[in-house]
Amino acid sequence: MIPQEKLAEQFRKYIRDNELFTSEDRILLTVSGGVDSMVMLSLFVRCGYKVGVAHCNFQLRGAESDEDEVVVAEEAAKYGVECYNKRFETTAEMERTGDSMEMTARRLRYAWFDELCAQHGYTAIAVAHHIDDSIETFFINLLRGTGLRGLTGISNQRGHIVRPLMFATRKEITEYALANHIPFREDSSNRSTKYLRNKIRLGLVPMIKEINPKFTDLMQGNIAHLTDAQLFIDHAIDKIRAIAIDTNDGVDTLHVDRIDKAFPLNFVIYELLNSIYGFKSDTVESLYRSLEHGMSGKRFYSKEYVAYVDRGNVIIARIGDEDDCETTVEADAMRSFCGNSVLYYVHTDIDQIKTFGVPQNMAQLDADLLKYPLRLRRWRSGDWFIPFGMTGRKKVGDFLTDCKTSAIEKQRQFVLLSGDDIVWVVGRRIDDRYRLTDKSENVLKIIRETI
Repeated sequence: MIPQEKLAEQFRKYIRDNELFTSEDRILLTVSGGVDSMVMLSLFVRCGYKVGVAHCNFQLRGAESDEDEVVVAEEAAKYGVECYNKRFETTAEMERTGDSMEMTARRLRYAWFDELCAQHGYTAIAVAHHIDDSIETFFINLLRGTGLRGLTGISNQRGHIVRPLMFATRKEITEYALANHIPFREDSSNRSTKYLRNKIRLGLVPMIKEINPKFTDLMQGNIAHLTDAQLFIDHAIDKIRAIAIDTNDGVDTLHVDRIDKAFPLNFVIYELLNSIYGFKSDTVESLYRSLEHGMSGKRFYSKEYVAYVDRGNVIIARIGDEDDCETTVEADAMRSFCGNSVLYYVHTDIDQIKTFGVPQNMAQLDADLLKYPLRLRRWRSGDWFIPFGMTGRKKVGDFLTDCKTSAIEKQRQFVLLSGDDIVWVVGRRIDDRYRLTDKSENVLKIIRETI
């Protein structure tokens, strides 16, 4: 059996064994023009499935983006497949919301994919992730400390989103493309090591493969074992939840004394709070310390919930509109969470800073001017600061209005304070008093990522 026939047969078998969809389904293929998605299109057509193609032009790479669009449209036409294309005003959307490029693009494309499914009767959305993507995700999550759940890689199905290439490696996909003369585009950003995924792909993984040439097979097995372990834990947590958590008037109470003492208490509490309510590991660790020391009253936040310790139990409720979600940031903090964002704190010296200007999703502050602990909270009426580049005070509310911020975005806007001074309207503008100058020596760099 020649390689291209082998890959096609593996493709059919993987779909069938994992029950991703049937021959009666209509599948919307997300095709960027890269080798992975162009091969996915070829395999779907070769195997006779009913498909349409969706291509997003985010207009972020100039002529490259337009050339991607042409290649995808031409290949879809060659196969006689319906092709939908949409150009997004990505940069303007980033400025409007303050979200990162990755989060903005993800939100825009999946909203559009859902629209296409509703309009044209597609029952599933196919994405061209493969084994190597899953391995890279493993290391990204390992470095970010996401816990066991983050080490299970990329799932082959989530809701109506399917990933039918999760059986194949990047090498096998590329070989198939070359053998079948499938055109594809190479995104120049894939060669940039400023992105963590590329650092892992281009640096870490090749080094490990020198030590163990069977690394990919080994990692595929490891991820499979970790996934089985997480499934087992999820089943156990469901049983513990039924015993340990009561709900009354929309407020949940986690009765810690109902958890079997033979279980590792901190791990069980983390799994309950993370899987059900979305609390991150750092937050749960702080909550558990409060629980151990009998400290009541301090509030801990996830994206949608607030939790606190009360008489040996953990109380969890949805965050109310009146809650300003205030948390403290100690001098040694590595990260903290605010609404739908995570802030990473990096201490460095002025010699490591290339420019004193800052993009919206990063703050560079003169660390010697800061008073710890810092405070992170939603903005309040009456808050003011001196925006970077200006000399006079400006109310935060007026600043957000000038930025044409929507009412929803205003409601979830956070500010970072040193003492009583707002040093950063998070994701938008730092205070001019805390900017870097020729006299600065130590720097606190804060990087915001949307979650």
